[in-house]
Amino acid sequence: MDVSEIYARCSAEFSARVHAVDGHWADPTPLPGWDVRTLVNHLAYEERWTPLLFGGATIEEVGTRFDGDLLGEDPVGTIDETAAAALDAITSDGALDRTVHLSFGDHPGREYAMQLSADHLVHAVDLARALGEDETVDADVAAAVREWFGSMEETYRAMGVTGPKVAVPPGSGPQAELLGMMGRRP
Repeated sequence: MDVSEIYARCSAEFSARVHAVDGHWADPTPLPGWDVRTLVNHLAYEERWTPLLFGGATIEEVGTRFDGDLLGEDPVGTIDETAAAALDAITSDGALDRTVHLSFGDHPGREYAMQLSADHLVHAVDLARALGEDETVDADVAAAVREWFGSMEETYRAMGVTGPKVAVPPGSGPQAELLGMMGRRP
């Protein structure tokens, strides 16, 4: 599966859950200290950065312009807008082959797109859990992200981005394996 397709489908998984929030913005999520609004704002923040970083900007050039609440009075509309802009950046000609300047060094655009994909997918599950909704995600996308994350798992854990690995029974499937790798109970 093409990286831009993986990203598009992971973004859609998250956005679909945002459309189901329906007034539950202050509800807690499985992430300590984060309510639903904080979780959704986190992804809006990432999506605001995406066009700039794919456009060649550095972390320093972007600075703090997206700090704080990005959701305003229309959180769902904001996610729709930021998701579309991020998707446009990732699917633009040559985007996946460009160098993006991240906080931990320069990387190919396809690597950054996979990082964003993983974040969207795992947070789609976090959001579904917060809302008491079905947390099942696209099985093909879960398998693709799980495959990619296998080489990144220890790096993420060393950076403190994921919690301790959670053991899952053999044969649990890609979504459960990915969640366990990311420190979440399937």
